[in-house]
Amino acid sequence: MSGEGPMDLVQAIRTRRTHKAYGAEPLDRATIEELVELARWAPNHDLTEPWRFRVVGPRTLQALKDAAPESARKLDRAPTLIVASVVVDDDPRVAQEDRDAAAAAVYGLLLAAHARGLAGYWRTPALLLQPAGREAVGLPENEDALGLLHLGPPRQEPRVPPRGPLDAVLEFCA
Repeated sequence: MSGEGPMDLVQAIRTRRTHKAYGAEPLDRATIEELVELARWAPNHDLTEPWRFRVVGPRTLQALKDAAPESARKLDRAPTLIVASVVVDDDPRVAQEDRDAAAAAVYGLLLAAHARGLAGYWRTPALLLQPAGREAVGLPENEDALGLLHLGPPRQEPRVPPRGPLDAVLEFCA
């Protein structure tokens, strides 16, 4: 988006889409830090900041591929991969609120990336639920994986799926 002003929030929400084709250039450390800094402003009831983001480096990427060779092609899609996870609280109510907050943080990160002209994809590969995948990315027992974020420069325009009618999801209760 060079030469343009920042993207309007409404435009960012309506135009953010899943991308599956990326240019080769990985995100630099400063951009990743900026995106995670913005994600940290997600609403969080008890201010526990339960979200965690792990940037996948070359050794971790290879460990993931070794753990699930059938997934290797998908792992090579984007030049930057980030594992998003949530710290699981012992209190089920807090754990649910924290998971919701961490999911909001992931969405915030994806919106921030999109507003900067970057492509993103939030995958939830089964690999991150299996012991070998968890070990490959260093997920401790007290964290649950929310997914794998693929980020990078877009290589094509994504398909814009239609949305159903508003009244199918909105109800005003008396």
